[in-house]
Amino acid sequence: MISVFTKPFAGFLFDMDGTIINSAASTDRVWGRWAVRHGLDPHELLAKMHGSRSVDTIRRLNLPGVDPEREAAAIEAEEADDIEDVVAIPGAQTFLNSLPARRWALVTSSSKKLVLRRLEAAQLPVPEFLVTAEEVVHGKPDPEAYLLGAEKLGVNARDCLIFEDTMPGLNAGEAAGGNILLISAVHNPPLASKHEAVDDFRQLRAVPSNDGAVLRIEKITGSSIAGG
Repeated sequence: MISVFTKPFAGFLFDMDGTIINSAASTDRVWGRWAVRHGLDPHELLAKMHGSRSVDTIRRLNLPGVDPEREAAAIEAEEADDIEDVVAIPGAQTFLNSLPARRWALVTSSSKKLVLRRLEAAQLPVPEFLVTAEEVVHGKPDPEAYLLGAEKLGVNARDCLIFEDTMPGLNAGEAAGGNILLISAVHNPPLASKHEAVDDFRQLRAVPSNDGAVLRIEKITGSSIAGG
């Protein structure tokens, strides 16, 4: 497998939760309460849901008398009000601010309302190009969201670097044909993966070409890169 640190890219596609934002505490609180209300084990639910759209998680549970669309909307509204300890992944703000605006997009399983609330809480820039849960028929691990993100940038997904942190996201990125870098900041132990990984964005530097048409990514001297 060719290292992502040796290739030029036409665009960068970022997952949000767990990749550029640490929202784990909020997610665990809100979904934990929801699980208890529905007689589910919170730990079992939380272990299976990260990286998927809320509505897809609820549909998979197939709970009698539960409307997945309504429940997902209620959960995300509660998450949007629970942002006190939502923070940026270390280095994410500097890294994102270094990118040409038309060369990156956010591709997330969260709703647009929740995305904007969490970006504001984490003091991260709102991208010019955004793919949210409402815009796709099939959520991650289906490649639809990443293919749409690349389309919005006007490039092919094969020419993009995808930043992810969950198995549904990695599978979606692979299926889209993208190149992948795993961000391990919120995972202890790190997610087992064949892809190269870094702890956080303090280990990375983006280098745009003179005309801004392509981007390269560099490892900052002294940082450690892991491979699966």
